[in-house]
Amino acid sequence: MARLRAPGGCPWDAEQTYASLAQYLLEECYETFDAIQEAAETGDTRNLREELGDVLLQVVFHSTIAKEKGDFTIDEVVAGVTEKLVLRHPHVFGDKELKTADDVLNNWDDLKKAQQKASGKVEKEKSSILEDVPVHFPALLEGQKLTKKAAKVKFDWENVEQVFDKLTEETIELKEAIKRDEKNGNIEEEIGDLLFVVVNLARKLDVDAETALKKTNRKFRQRFAFIEEKLKTNGKSPEQSDLQEMDALWNEAKKA
Repeated sequence: MARLRAPGGCPWDAEQTYASLAQYLLEECYETFDAIQEAAETGDTRNLREELGDVLLQVVFHSTIAKEKGDFTIDEVVAGVTEKLVLRHPHVFGDKELKTADDVLNNWDDLKKAQQKASGKVEKEKSSILEDVPVHFPALLEGQKLTKKAAKVKFDWENVEQVFDKLTEETIELKEAIKRDEKNGNIEEEIGDLLFVVVNLARKLDVDAETALKKTNRKFRQRFAFIEEKLKTNGKSPEQSDLQEMDALWNEAKKA
């Protein structure tokens, strides 16, 4: 990377900045996310290996720019995360006893705050505990993180059945909004409320909502591709088919 950015190297690489690379880091992370789902479904990890390399390239790219600017080096990045791993696992590298994964997670935030204070890092004063959750997260991930934070201070349903009750309530409210044919944004709001409850249901069941929906999206892609391929074999396109025929092929795809 240093060679690519040096005089006589690559003009595109040479002109990149932290900001200009941000979108690529995000894209590579999403592609890695998809590769993880593929590896989980098929056992083939070749794409995962490649995508992890692309993520690593972004880390190296940013670190190379940082070294040029005198901000930090790749060695400091690695040393920093190594130190963090050691400090935040006192039950492994120290004498503290933490028996379960929940114990580890509960201890994590306290350790994080203590280490930030010890390092002299100036923490921005927060008016809400929810400010720790980035507003630019994907909506499902943001919703899950927000409610997880709230649950830590006991603002949460006591059990899953109560979440199902809320799900029924929000469904009824959405149906009523649709019946009224409201054009002032109420339908959109009710859809949001319904999705938010589903996100909470996933959290209560220890399911990552973002991963769950991504898997379903992937499943939909595969099954619809099956429909398209079957129709193509018969000399037809989806536009030339009808719902009854495509629904039958969908069921065939499910069995396959």
